[in-house]
Amino acid sequence: MKMKNIALSLLCVALLNSSQAQEEDKPVRKGGFKKENLFTGGTVNVQFGNRFTSLGIGPYFGYSVNKYLDVAANLNFNYTSERISEFTREKIRQKIYGPGAFVRVFPVKFLFAHAQYEFNFLKAKYLPGDGSPNQTYSADAHSFLLGPGYAGGRGEDNKSFYYISVLWDVGKNINSPYKDNQNRAVPIIRAGYNIALFQGR
Repeated sequence: MKMKNIALSLLCVALLNSSQAQEEDKPVRKGGFKKENLFTGGTVNVQFGNRFTSLGIGPYFGYSVNKYLDVAANLNFNYTSERISEFTREKIRQKIYGPGAFVRVFPVKFLFAHAQYEFNFLKAKYLPGDGSPNQTYSADAHSFLLGPGYAGGRGEDNKSFYYISVLWDVGKNINSPYKDNQNRAVPIIRAGYNIALFQGR
């Protein structure tokens, strides 16, 4: 009986070791969705041009496709003020909001190219400056932003980083909040922080 018990015990140990070895030998899944690639973040943007000022914020949520490519959806909230002429008190003030999406391509870990599409809704107020009543109107604007950026602290094992970029609206929409009243693109300086949601989990 003792020999039988010993044999059964050895068999159980062997089966357990075999099972553990098979688990260890299973290939690691490389493709498919990975929650550790999810990220969120936010950006602050400023623009200063000839008689033109713009301030804005933009939260976003995205996914790292691989170490070279990030994609995300975002929301935009901006306020702009522009003095139309140096010789009058005419001004235009705008409140802008809307959804968008962007991609970032990292040729190296600390530099990226940024491309972003935005569909913005704007509410504008025209102030004549001569005592006439103010005028208000609403419109929408498509913008396509392109430019380079720098990412600080980003690496293979760290997807949380700060960044700064300079973008231009290369689209042709005359209502773009990123252009002056002569339809010239004003550089957009953006800075923010990217947060890896499940890094190391």
